[in-house]
Formats: sequence, C-alpha cells, structure tokens
Amino acid sequence: MTRERLYLYDTTLRDGQQTQGVQFSTHEKRRIAAVLDALGVDYIEGGWPGANPTDSAFFDAAPQTRAQLAAFGMTKRAGRSAENDDVLAAVLNAGTRSVCLVGKTHDFHVSAALGISLDENLENISASVAHVVAQGREALFDAEHFFDGYCANPDYALACVKAAHDAGARWVVLCDTNGGTLPVEIGRIVAEVIASGIPGTSLGIHTHDDTGNAVAGSLAAIDAGARQVQGTLNGLGERCGNANLTTLIPTLKVKAPYAERYETGVTDAALAGLTRASRMLDDILNRVPLRPAPYVGASAFTHKAGLHASAILKDPSTYEHIEPGLVGNARVIPMSNQAGQSNLRRRLAEAGLEVAPGDPALARILDRIKAAEDQGYSYDTAQASFELIARDELGALPRFFEVKRYRVTVERRKNKYNRMISLSEAVVVVKIGDVKTLSVSESLDATGSDRGPVNALSTALAKDLGPYQAMIDDMKLVDFKVRITNGGTEAVTRVIIDSEDAQGRRWSTVGVSPNIVDASFEALLDAITWKLVRDGAQPPRTAAAAQAERAGP
Repeated sequence: MTRERLYLYDTTLRDGQQTQGVQFSTHEKRRIAAVLDALGVDYIEGGWPGANPTDSAFFDAAPQTRAQLAAFGMTKRAGRSAENDDVLAAVLNAGTRSVCLVGKTHDFHVSAALGISLDENLENISASVAHVVAQGREALFDAEHFFDGYCANPDYALACVKAAHDAGARWVVLCDTNGGTLPVEIGRIVAEVIASGIPGTSLGIHTHDDTGNAVAGSLAAIDAGARQVQGTLNGLGERCGNANLTTLIPTLKVKAPYAERYETGVTDAALAGLTRASRMLDDILNRVPLRPAPYVGASAFTHKAGLHASAILKDPSTYEHIEPGLVGNARVIPMSNQAGQSNLRRRLAEAGLEVAPGDPALARILDRIKAAEDQGYSYDTAQASFELIARDELGALPRFFEVKRYRVTVERRKNKYNRMISLSEAVVVVKIGDVKTLSVSESLDATGSDRGPVNALSTALAKDLGPYQAMIDDMKLVDFKVRITNGGTEAVTRVIIDSEDAQGRRWSTVGVSPNIVDASFEALLDAITWKLVRDGAQPPRTAAAAQAERAGP
C-alpha cells in the first residue's frame, strides 16, 4: 500500500514565542532549529524578520538546515502595492525559500480590525501571494480565523483562501486562531473546502488548544484530506498553546490508521530522540517538564499499582499502548507503600539488580520502604533514592564518602549600594577514605544575588570530592520541590530534587526532616551517590586496607 506524504510545519520559533513568559535569544533559536531539523520536520518557521531584533538577527545568519526555513509576515497593507510595502519587503529580504503570509479571512475582522472593505482584503491577499511567487519563492498563506469566518460567512472565507490559492500559494493553511472549533467541525469544514475546489494536497491545518482539542482537531483535518499540519514543540503558543508536535508526530508515526496511510520526514531513529528534544526545550525555558505529557512525560509509562506491574512483567502491552523506547522514553515501576514483590523485582532488574523470587531481601526492602513512607518519604517519584535503599539492603552500596559535619549561615546585610541583601554560606567537612576535606562556598550568581542555602550546600559539597570530582562535574540540579507532609507542630518537610548530567540522564531523590536544609542535604547526598554508583565509581582505599593488601594472606 502506497502511503501519502504528510508535511510537518513547525512554528515553535515564531508562534511558540508568543507563549507568556517565553522570549528566545538568537542563540537559543538556532539550538532549537538544529533539534527540529534533526527530528525531521519539513518546515521550520524562524520568526518574523523586521518585527524584532532577535528574529532579524536569526535570519541575518540563518542556520543551514535540511528542512525548509520559512519567514513569516503579513499580507500587504491596503492603499499600497505589494512591491512598495516595507513590511512585506522585510520578510522577503530574509532570503528564505519559503514565505508564510498571514491574512484575514473572517469578514468581521476585515471590517472591525483592518477597517477596509472585503474586496480590498481579497486584493491584498492575491497581490501579496502573487508577489512572493514572482520572486521565485514558495508561498504559504495562513488563513487567520478561518473556521470562525467560515461559520459566519462561508462564501467570503472561501473567497479569501481561493484568492491565495489562485495567486499561486503552495499551501493554504486553515487556522483555528481562537482555538474554539471542535474536531468534528474542523473535519466537516476542511472537507467542504476541498469539495469547493482546493485540493487537500494544498491545504494545511493550524490549531490552538483553547478547548484541549488542538491535536484532535489536527487529526480531524488530516482525516478530511489536509496534507500539511502545523504545531509547536511541547505545545508552546499563545494562551493555551498550539497543537503539540511531541504528541502529533508519534501518533502519526506509530498509531493506526495514520502509520499505515501516511509517511512523514521523521525516521524511526529521529523519533527515538523525541523525549530528549522535548526536555531540551524545557531546559532552555528553565521549565520543569510536564510529567503526564503524552509519549514524552516522565509519567507516560509509569506503572504504580502492584497489579499493573505484575502484568507488565509478563507482557508490557497489557498496560502500554506503545513501547516507550520508540519515543526515547523509559518504563518506570515506582516504589511506594502500595508496592508488591512484582513491582520490586521489576524495579530492581531495571537497576541491574537480579534478585530471585522469595529472597528474604525483598521483604526487607519492602518493609524499609513502607516504614520510610510512614515517616513522610515518598519513593513514587524519587526512584534514585529507592534504588540506594535496595542496594543497601542487598549489600551492593559502596561507601564513597562520609559527611562529618556541615553548617549553613544566612546573613542579611547592606551592600555598597546601601540595599539589604542576603548571603548564604555553607561549610562541609567530608571524609574520603582516610582524608578529610573542608569546603566553603557562598551562594552567589553572576549578578551577585544570593541563590539560597541549599545552593550553597550543593556548591560546597561538590567543590572537592577528591577521586570522584570528575564524575560529578557535569551534574546539575534542575528542579527542587518542597512539601510539608504533616500539619501542626509535628510537621515535617519533604524535599525532592531532580538532577541531570551531560549524558541526558535525569534522576530524582528525596529527603525528609523537620528542617528544610537537612531534608535538602539528604536528597542532595543521595543524588551524588546515585550518580557515582551508575558511573561505576569504586570505594576509596583506606591506609589500613592498603597495608593489609601488602601484608598478604
């Protein structure tokens, strides 16, 4: 069976930048473009040249990509020719092979927002697209507010998209700009547009997620015949975001009937990098990845209940709709006080610890986990801390170092500008083998602002770990969560720390104490220990051990 080609158009760098709180630098836009290109999208919309210095700088030194790089702009303004419109000229001067122009297709917006006649708007669309084509460029037309416009005045909305198509637009993209059109209506309207004479091979779909239906609406448009789909990585976009390509791409690649009917430019190998691409974007935005995100979220393939884990051991398809490795994600069997031995053995096997059924160590580990959770610990998400407990009970946890003591102080004082500032300072004494080291650190960022006592402790601890220093240099703390687990005077604090290293590994550890600093430090120690275990670090040799080796048997 010959599959039809679907074209993926990414607008993370333009429409995604409309997200509240998001502002990419030019360097970040180039990094994201490289990731998108490796993923296999067909078009990368780089931004609106001339609209802001960042977008202009991006196009001035545009990256070399396999994907078509597109510049975005708007149709010419009324009362001037396409050749003499400076805004349109700035878009063309970006030099991209593809140019996407947005224009009004809802009669209400033409009259109320533009303040021009309906015929003038049609002429703006036609003349602008024709001008782009005359320059030897591929023209795309974003039909803004198309679905609302079609419901209000179908004849005029159709006249607008036909004006663009007849002027030579390669793609006419139907936009659900307000995100309020439901999938069943999108499918019906796309089918009617195709029936009016515009072929599906020239139609694209651009949805927003204001009703939570952006992906479903995109799929409905594809079912109706549209052959280009637009979206953003992680669903970035104005208000509630755009159609999420990290959901759309794997759905099109691996789910029936789309995988059988269509092909995209995304290879199986590129699909396996999807989770990493998603988390890279979150890292750039300094955001915590959304755990329940479809396909790429940390909880997407997590199985907590003992009954589920037992079935997963026999056949993962019992509770998984795809193999997590297809999208670069991983199966997780979390430990909690609901856990049974099936959960436990599976989780141990994933950590490289094979334990036979019925081994007394299994009961000891479960008892220790359940007792700890009664005190406020949670291993549901803190998988690394669970692994350390299991290794300890199995006698497979090396003792790399011992913290002899630590101290944290927080001082409020005036700086040279007579402003009150905070300054956190930490002192940590660590014993590695027979050697003690003392490290001191202040928690200041590049601007001289205090980053808090936990950061000071982390910096001091990681300052001098002797033979282990090289192994932890690439560690960084990426998230820090605090929760009070009991109310009243008996309240204790639970801290969960997420860490990451240069290999892209991300792990979570937990600490509990009435004192937030103690809880944080406990989680931090677990994070470093887990990293050393996974990197194959060896325990230090003491002088006594070395002497015993020299003495022989």
